[in-house]
Formats: sequence, structure tokens, C-alpha cells
Amino acid sequence: MTGTAAELSFAAWLDDRRHRIEASMRRCMDEMAAVVPAGLLAAVEGGVMSGGKRLRPLLLATACEETGGRSGDPIFDLSVSVELIHAYSLIHDDLPCMDDAPLRRGKPTVHIVHGVRTATFAGAVLIPCAAEWAHRSARASGCTESAARGIVAHMLEAAGAGGMIGGQALDLLSEGRSLREEELATLHGLKTGALLAASLEMGAMASGAGDAALRAIGNYGRALGLAFQVMDDVLDATGSADVLGKRPSDAELEKSTYVGLLGVGGARARAGELVARGLAALDDAGLAAPRLRQLARFVIQRKR
Repeated sequence: MTGTAAELSFAAWLDDRRHRIEASMRRCMDEMAAVVPAGLLAAVEGGVMSGGKRLRPLLLATACEETGGRSGDPIFDLSVSVELIHAYSLIHDDLPCMDDAPLRRGKPTVHIVHGVRTATFAGAVLIPCAAEWAHRSARASGCTESAARGIVAHMLEAAGAGGMIGGQALDLLSEGRSLREEELATLHGLKTGALLAASLEMGAMASGAGDAALRAIGNYGRALGLAFQVMDDVLDATGSADVLGKRPSDAELEKSTYVGLLGVGGARARAGELVARGLAALDDAGLAAPRLRQLARFVIQRKR
């Protein structure tokens, strides 16, 4: 037998959660088929159902569970809403006017398969679909109307100009420039960290967590989001396109990276420091949250 009992238990738990997320995503896609124009549906499915780590829905469902919420289908349905936003961002990031990427998750990108116009519309249609799905799922999970609206608003704020979109704009403006570490942290705190932290906070909001727990979950999420990006830079610098399943690399796009600033060893150390900061936030609030702690280690130990 390989692996410790704890590692095997975590692997089994992770596999179960991913299966439940995929089942919820399939339910969502089946319902979207009734409202999304047929000419867009294949492109939408190509962007949403093409695999991936499903980290954001994992974090949402886990945060709900570990702040006292129930872990039924409605919460896994709610978790899908943040993956729809993430999928939209990847479809648009890959467009010729952005990163002009031909490969994502080892497959041709949506605009390569379906064309730029269709890919642009497919990404855009996911935004209102995510909002509607989040509201309906939050209500089904037992949230009041006010709480459900708050969850939707929180997701959209994290996806907007003060979060993911703002970070993407900074990313494009920063190509060919050498950023300082604090500038890079600001960029990725918006582009990657905002939605990742919001995923956790949405889960805690759905459970009815108090203010102290919400703050701790958010602080954990922001630290984890930055650690995730630091490790993305490490993997981008040390892995091949065949292993990572994406092109082009950040180096090819002349983007500043943590590896460029700190080296591979320094970037790995920085990721470890960020995870420690996130776990300290849980400690300060008295949150045991064992699965969130395991997910934090998973983020910095992953191979792709």
C-alpha cells in the first residue's frame, strides 16, 4: 500500500467531491440547453466541461461544510456558479485579443474550435447564467432571498472591475514590463485571488457563518489565491506544455512572474509562506477546518 492513511482518505474525499461537482455541472449544462441558443451551446460546453481542477467549487462546498453548513446537492449546484465564471474568464483570456492561446487543458481552445465570434458570445452568456444559477441554488440550499442576493452580488463583484476583470486588464497592460513583487501581488490578487476568495466566502455565507468566520475564510482565500498563482508560475517555468496542457507560457508572453523575480526555489518558499498565512487566519478564528487545510497543501504540492 502506498501513501499514508490520511493521504488516502483525502484522495478519496477529493475524488468524491469532484464527482459531485461534475454531476452538478452536468445538471446545469442540461438546463442551460433549454435557454442557450443552439449555435452557442457546443462552445459553452467546450469551455465549461473540458476538465480542470475544479478548485473554486471545491473550496465553496468545503467552506460551507466547515463553517457548519449542510453538504447537499444545492450547495454543489451553488459551487458550479463560480466555475461558470471561471470558465468564461478562460474562454476570453484565450482569445486572440488577449493571450491568443491555442491550447487549454491539453485541448484546442474554444475560439480555435468554434471561431472567435462564437467563443466571445459563449463566454459572455456564462455570466448571467452563473448569476441565475447561483441565486436559484442558494435559495434551494435554504438561504433567504436577501442572503441569496448577497451571495450573487458577492460573486459578481469579485468577477468585475474591482476583481478578476481588473486583474486581467492589469495583466495585459503589464506585458513586456518588469513588475515589482508588490505590483505582481496586486495584479494576481485581483485576477486570481478575488474569485477564489469569493468562492470560499460564498460557501461560508450559505452556511450562515458569523462575521469572524467570514473574515477568516476570506483572509485564508486571498492568501491561498496568491499561493496558487505563485505555484502556477513555478509549474509554467518547470513543466512542459504537454504536461500542463496549455500554451503559450508566460515567458513567451513576456509577463512578469514570481519565478522571474524570486527564482524557482524562492517562489516555492513564497508559496509556502502564503499558505502559512492563510492557515494562521483559520487558527486566529478558531476554525479547525481540516479539509481546507488539506486543500491548501494540495495547492502547493500539485504537479499541474
